[in-house]
Amino acid sequence: MPSTIRAAVCRVFGQPLVIETLQLRDPGPGEVEVAVEAVAICHSDISFIEGAWGGALPAVYGHEAAGRVTGLGAGVDHLRLGDRVLVTLIRACGTCPSCAGGKPVYCVGNEARAPKLTDADGNPVQAAMECGAFAEKLIVDQTQIAPLGEAIAPEAACLLACGVPTGVGAVVNTANVRPGETVVVIGAGGVGLNVIQGARLAGAARIVAMDLSAAKLDDALAFGATDTILASTPEPWRALSAMTGGRLAQHVFVSVGAIPAYDVAPRLIGWGGTLYAVGMPHSGDKARYEPVIMAFMGQGMRGTKMGDVVLARDIPWMVDLYGQGRLKLDELISRRWDFDQINDAIADTNAGQARRNVLIMPGL
Repeated sequence: MPSTIRAAVCRVFGQPLVIETLQLRDPGPGEVEVAVEAVAICHSDISFIEGAWGGALPAVYGHEAAGRVTGLGAGVDHLRLGDRVLVTLIRACGTCPSCAGGKPVYCVGNEARAPKLTDADGNPVQAAMECGAFAEKLIVDQTQIAPLGEAIAPEAACLLACGVPTGVGAVVNTANVRPGETVVVIGAGGVGLNVIQGARLAGAARIVAMDLSAAKLDDALAFGATDTILASTPEPWRALSAMTGGRLAQHVFVSVGAIPAYDVAPRLIGWGGTLYAVGMPHSGDKARYEPVIMAFMGQGMRGTKMGDVVLARDIPWMVDLYGQGRLKLDELISRRWDFDQINDAIADTNAGQARRNVLIMPGL
């Protein structure tokens, strides 16, 4: 039978979310119903809520969640009711060229599914980003699920749904950073700290964090940065050059969606180095660079979505590293909020100092 749930609904871009009672249909073939225990607030959610990337309304956002399985559709036989799981936005068909090539985050073979949510008037409500996790329950495709076990608390586990694999994966999967290399991370917020963690795990010799906030640079040092540069420093590439003996960086990660960060990033790349676009600016925003310099110096520029993560491969070793104390998750949580405080938690995230704010669902 369909479930009656509470969810935070966006009806007007840029306006506070409204907690409403919705109907969640039963899981269909290949789908899983999950009772959300904890969900983190990602800047991507906020960008959608602000209308930065468009999309259909009304909608329920949220995509960084952990919870327990409460319903199984036909054909789902690797999960059991009550299992604690991670919920991600990565839905993979398994057969398209991207999936077959080991890149499920770029899947192009998914088919549309029946609407999952309806409001009190029977009108459909979008479960945005294939999740709709700002809710008591959600339904996702089974490929969006990673089993977790009981050794990790849901408020730490939910960070593995987006922010952690996006940052760590950008380093180890996309960039394949090697021991001894120099890495620059522009932006030391929730994602940037995980890029820093990834660089530390990969054995980078020098990990340089850049941010406008001195407090965030202190966070960066705690997460593994070896050096910091205040982003307001005039010509920060000169400060980097002094640190590296003129070599600059093999890898520069822009982990914020700010155009000034993208404008300065190419100046930090050394010969043969690469810029990685991790943070996502608003649609229509444009950065500037000089192609002649990139050509002459053999530099590259590429994007990375969700750290090119493969759930079955990457989540188990990240959970293992957390258990060993080598991957910081609890330290990423700035504050735990009640679900009814979601708009306050979003405002706090927008203020720019939070690493990750996590919503704790009722009954946890």
